[in-house]
Amino acid sequence: MAVGIIIHVSVGKEKRTEYFGEEFIRIGSDETSELQIHTAKISDNCVWLTLAREDEVYRIIDFGPGLGLTHNGEPIRRFAPISDGDTIAVKDTGIEISFFSLTSESALITTNREPHQVQFIEEAAIGASVTEKRDDAKAFLREFSRELLREISWRSKALYLALFVTLMIGLFYLGYGFYRETRSNSAQVAEANKVINDLKERISQTNKELGELNESNKIVRDIVSLAPNLRVEYGNGVCLIVGVYDLVDRKTGRQLKYPDPAGFRSDPYEPPPMEEGIYEVPETEGLTTEGNGAPVRYDFIGTGFHVGNGFILTNRHVLQPWTEDDLIRQLISESGGRAKIRKLVVYFPNHTRAFPLTVRKFSSQQDIAVGFVNAPEFINTIPVLPVESGSESRAIGKTVVTMGYPNGPDRLLAMVDDEEAKSINRKFGSSRQALISYLAQSGKILPLTTQGSITDLDGKRIVHDAKTAEGGSGAPLFGQSGKVIGVNFGVFTENNASNMAIPIEYAITLLRELGWTSASSINGVASQPASSPKKTIIATTGGNP
Repeated sequence: MAVGIIIHVSVGKEKRTEYFGEEFIRIGSDETSELQIHTAKISDNCVWLTLAREDEVYRIIDFGPGLGLTHNGEPIRRFAPISDGDTIAVKDTGIEISFFSLTSESALITTNREPHQVQFIEEAAIGASVTEKRDDAKAFLREFSRELLREISWRSKALYLALFVTLMIGLFYLGYGFYRETRSNSAQVAEANKVINDLKERISQTNKELGELNESNKIVRDIVSLAPNLRVEYGNGVCLIVGVYDLVDRKTGRQLKYPDPAGFRSDPYEPPPMEEGIYEVPETEGLTTEGNGAPVRYDFIGTGFHVGNGFILTNRHVLQPWTEDDLIRQLISESGGRAKIRKLVVYFPNHTRAFPLTVRKFSSQQDIAVGFVNAPEFINTIPVLPVESGSESRAIGKTVVTMGYPNGPDRLLAMVDDEEAKSINRKFGSSRQALISYLAQSGKILPLTTQGSITDLDGKRIVHDAKTAEGGSGAPLFGQSGKVIGVNFGVFTENNASNMAIPIEYAITLLRELGWTSASSINGVASQPASSPKKTIIATTGGNP
C-alpha cells in the first residue's frame, strides 16, 4: 500500500531528495507548488506538473504543454501512472525529476529478495517523518575538540600561536611585496602607455600634416597642369568665328558703294589707317548705291565655344562688330544705311570645313550672344564645354584659363616656320577669308591657351590677367574647377594685362530661354543682371574690319 512518494530533483550540479505523502503534488516554479524549482532557464512562474494519488498509485493529471516535458524519454501523457524509478525531464534545461515509490511494510507478508536500490532512502524518509532530527556527529566533534584542547600544554599552544603569527607575518610580507611589485609594474605600464599615446598623437599629427601637404601638392599640380589638361579635353570645342558684312541702304536694302574707288583704299577688306587708336574717316562725298564703286564690305573674326546641342556662346559685339566701330557707325549714320551679314561661319580645330553659324539671340543687358550650328552629325563629335556658376572657383586669387584666337590669323601664322609663313602671306595675304580657309585646310586652326588669376570681380564682371587680344572676345574663361565661369569680352584700355569676362550666369539665362539643357552640374543661376558696364573704360577684343 503506497503511503507516499520520494522525489529526487537534479538541476545541473544541484540535487535534492524530498518525501511527499499528499494526495495532490504540484511541481513547478509557482509559489503554490509543493515542490518549487527556481531556475533562470524557465522564466514563467507556473505549475509544471501535477500528480494525484488514485488507487494507491500516483498519476499525472496535468502538465505545462509548452515546457517540452518527457516521461522516460517519451512525450508525457495525462493520467500516465508514475512507477518506481520513472524520470520526467524538462527539455533543454538539464532538469530531471526522478520518482521512487514508498510503501508500508506488511507484518504478515514478507519477500525473500534483495532490498530495492533506494531502500535506505525509504527507511530514512520514514524515520525522518516520525522522529525528531538529531545531530550526534556535530556534538561528538564539539566534545572531541574541547578534550583535545585540554590535553595540549600551554607551551605547545604558544608554539602553535607563534608559528601561526609567523606564518601570517610571512604571508603579509609576501602579499605586501607582491602588492609593491604589482604597483611598480602598473606605474611602468602607465608610463609606457603614456609614451605610446604621445607617439600615436605625434604620428597622427604627422599624418595630418602629410595629408595637408599632399593636398597642397595636389592643388599645385592641378593648377600647373590645369591649362594643358583643359586644352586637351576641351580645346576642340573652341571655334574661330569668321564673318563678312555689307553696308546697305536702310530703305531699299541695296548695296552701298564708294563713289570713287580710286580715292579710297585699294583693298576693301583692309581697315582704314589708324592713329593712336582712333579711326581716320576719309574725306568722301558719301556712300551711294549707284555706280561701279567698290562695295562697302568688311570682314571680322572672334571666338566662340560649344556648350552643347549645337549652341555656340560668344559676345554680341563679335556677331555685330559694327556696333563697336566708330568709323562704321559714322558711315552708317551719314549714309542712312545699315549693316547686313553676308557670311558667318565657324571653324573648329582639326576640322577643315567651315560650318554656317546662325544668330539665335542677343542679350539686351550684357555683351552676350548665342549662335547655332545646324549640323547634328558633326556637332555631336565636338566637345561640350561644361559651365558652372556660383562656385568657389570664382574668387580673387583663384587660377583661371582662357582659350581663344587673339590676333586671328596673324597669331596662327606665327606658329609656323618663317619660310612657310612668308609663302602663305604671298599667296593669301590679300584676303583674310582665303587665308583662314587655307589654315583650316592645313589643320592650323588651334586656340591659344593662357593662364592667369582673378584680380577683381563683382556681380557683373570678372577681372583677370590671363593674356588675350583682338580676336579673343567670346573666349571661355575656365575656373580652377575646370568649368567655364565666364565669357571674355574686353580689356582695360590703361592695362592690356587686365582682361574682363562676363559671369556665365547671364549666358545660362539666355541659353535657357532658347530651350538649352546642359549635362554639366549648374549650381544655380544668378538673378537677372542690371545694366551693362560702361564702354568708356574698356576696349572690346573682338575682330575689327
